[in-house]
Amino acid sequence: MALMEWNPALSVKVKKFDDQHKRLIELINQLHDSMKAGHGNDMVGTVLQSLITYTATHFKEEEKVMQANGFPEFASHKAAHDALVKQVLELQQKFQSGNAALTLSVMSFLKEWVVTHIQGTDKKYGVHLNAKGIS
Repeated sequence: MALMEWNPALSVKVKKFDDQHKRLIELINQLHDSMKAGHGNDMVGTVLQSLITYTATHFKEEEKVMQANGFPEFASHKAAHDALVKQVLELQQKFQSGNAALTLSVMSFLKEWVVTHIQGTDKKYGVHLNAKGIS
């Protein structure tokens, strides 16, 4: 069973970013499934790296569009992105050094962060971009 599923409540009404959010959810579910299936650290590490890489790319694209369109809450939004990237990179470093296992509590944290971030923070830029004709 998937840890999380896409639903219309997560839509920011900007297709490009909705599609990217769907992919992030897929990657989180892959990581969760790999952990639950007891796959080795190599597999879990590979999926974790894919999630980190995709998230960084997604954040850069969001930030570029927000900045280009004068989103007034850009600085705080970018700070939220930066904080998550830092946390996940620290988690990856611990995982790679064998000091931390990925646990269900980590997966719950990722799920909660994504849902809260999309439904709260990202929806604000969605409204702003929609008002500028971007959908």
